[in-house]
Amino acid sequence: MGGSAAGRGVRRGSNKAGAGAGRGLFASAPRAARRPRPPPSMQCFPSLVLALSSLLGALALLQLSLYLRVPSRYGKHEERLCRPRGRLPARCAWFLQELPSFLVPALLLALRSPPRLEPLGCRLLCCLFCWHYFYRTFIYPFFTRGRPFPLQLLFFGTLFCIYNGFLQGYYLIYCAEYPNDWCTDIRFTSGLLLFLLGMGINIHSDLLLRQLRKPGEVTYKIPQGGLFTYVSGANYFGEIVEWFGFAIATWSLPAFAFAFFTLCCIGPRAYHHHRYYLKTFTDYPKSRKALIPFVF
Repeated sequence: MGGSAAGRGVRRGSNKAGAGAGRGLFASAPRAARRPRPPPSMQCFPSLVLALSSLLGALALLQLSLYLRVPSRYGKHEERLCRPRGRLPARCAWFLQELPSFLVPALLLALRSPPRLEPLGCRLLCCLFCWHYFYRTFIYPFFTRGRPFPLQLLFFGTLFCIYNGFLQGYYLIYCAEYPNDWCTDIRFTSGLLLFLLGMGINIHSDLLLRQLRKPGEVTYKIPQGGLFTYVSGANYFGEIVEWFGFAIATWSLPAFAFAFFTLCCIGPRAYHHHRYYLKTFTDYPKSRKALIPFVF
């Protein structure tokens, strides 16, 4: 019996040892710490692009219907007897209004995963759209000599810049697909030339308008020189050409919708400027057109 007990003790010990050895050899290794998953990248939803672009086109028609006969009440068309109470200095207002058009696409680009400028759409965005709004945000406001800007118009203008900045940036960064030889395509090259031409006309016309006033002046004078020789709204004509060039270069529905909105928004304003000049100045050139040289 003693031997049997000893045998049972040895067998129990060996069983425990074997069990321990088994657990040591075949037990699963401790799990490595899981790496945090990167945040989900934004995806392209073509239906969203179509919906936002269609809404932008509808807003363009609404803008045209509202201000074709009656100009928007700011600047030279602001009635003295019913000036809005809340207003900001022109430099501050222009900076705040245009800033989202630069920041929103830049933020979308930064959130892109991986954050690189490999797709051609991203390069188009940075070189054209953001270039324009960098000028409009960080250069133009600090040289303008316009009158104080109504807060109501500033609010709606800022909302539009957020909306359009998102639409153009979202499409070009997450949705646009171009062939490798797109930079040699006639649509890109012709659109780029139109964009540069329009931006040059716009900047030069703004410079001529600033030179009409001395610091502190708010009176209006007849603009002279440059494309103002032919049209009253040379700066507006340049911006319209610029954005239609952008639309051709990117060949995208959002860009064409934005170009159409620009035409419907500032085209009527050029027409009302022309009527204002003819009514205010008896020596205003009769051969000068409103927006399109020799045509309208």
